[in-house]
Amino acid sequence: MKEFSRTYYLAAGECTPQGEMPLPLLMTRIIDVATGHANLWGVGYEKLIADNHVWVLSRVTIELTAYPRVNEDYTLTTWIEDYNRHFSQRNMRLQDSHGNVLGYVRTIWMVIDLTTRSSVDISQLSYIKDNVSGLPCPIAPQSRLRPLTAGNQVSYTFGYTDCDFNRHVNTVRYIEHLMNLFDMQHYDTCFISRMEIAFIQETHYGDTAMLQLDDSDPMDSRMSVVVDGKDHVRARFVWHRREQGK
Repeated sequence: MKEFSRTYYLAAGECTPQGEMPLPLLMTRIIDVATGHANLWGVGYEKLIADNHVWVLSRVTIELTAYPRVNEDYTLTTWIEDYNRHFSQRNMRLQDSHGNVLGYVRTIWMVIDLTTRSSVDISQLSYIKDNVSGLPCPIAPQSRLRPLTAGNQVSYTFGYTDCDFNRHVNTVRYIEHLMNLFDMQHYDTCFISRMEIAFIQETHYGDTAMLQLDDSDPMDSRMSVVVDGKDHVRARFVWHRREQGK
């Protein structure tokens, strides 16, 4: 119960043009595995919604040396490292079909009240204390993501398909929009070896945002999603050059 794993198969129709697992799909699987683990404890969506509560992501950090490849199996294993009144720290390990570790994930979750949209004290949820693994995660915690003071920006109005059942913009959709700030050639020569993303404020259907990019360091890109002059999301992509022919 303290660790939970799921294995998936990467089909051709799910891959990037480079034949790899897309980062947005990995984010989808991360949420899926976290949800499955919470459901095993009996504190998934059905339990929390009865009290008008839901789990939401606050921060995600992913660090990879490689991505799963087309027609390969991959496994995500998750555990709770620690928690406090406001946040639960859930880690994950990504492995290929041979058991080789491809990378790790740090996620920070909180519970919000759907009416007030404010956080709920999760230290009262005894199941977390009973199931904390304590197993550390070997990648560095998320760095402090500061507001951008330079860079380019494009405008985007969030639509119906950007939103989830919480009626705010979906985590995966943010990542997709931020990745689209870079061209195909950049992905042909580099891959994202570390992603950091922090969710500061909810974005909703019909909101027009400025997607900002500071790529003054081509191997360490900083981004933000800004609505009405306020940062809703801050993110960072650290890039790694591909080996020739890969």
